[in-house]
Amino acid sequence: MSIEINNESGVEVDEENIVRLAAHVLGEMGVNPLAEMSIMVVDENAMAELHEKWMGEPGPTDVLAFPMDELRPGGGARGDGDAPADPALLGDVVLCPQVAARQAEEAGHTTRDELELLCTHGILHLLGYDHAEPEEHKEMFGLQAQLLEAWQEVRDPR
Repeated sequence: MSIEINNESGVEVDEENIVRLAAHVLGEMGVNPLAEMSIMVVDENAMAELHEKWMGEPGPTDVLAFPMDELRPGGGARGDGDAPADPALLGDVVLCPQVAARQAEEAGHTTRDELELLCTHGILHLLGYDHAEPEEHKEMFGLQAQLLEAWQEVRDPR
């Protein structure tokens, strides 16, 4: 996997941890090892601009995903049935650590945990998952929880 990370937020973030998490999620999802993606870490002003431009909503948000290829669950970079997965440029995940820090405090966990959750969420969007409908929401958030649980076992072995 080729995972590029660029921190333009002015906030110290454990970039190596985020890249390892992304590789773990992509691997667990059966994404072709030749797939590429990038992760941008931006400040609240940059995130607010992206949020307004692409989602039509004011203010910063926690995560945005910009898929490159038309991917749907079960196809594209993840393969389709017996067909091998194609290498692909997956797209970009954009994280805002300032928003993540506030959400982490509200949720009672660390900013690292929140950034991991948000990165996983963004990657699932790159892979074609969505949560607009109740069934989609159940599937995506269930998968997100499974991926994060597996990641925590890798990150913090007992």
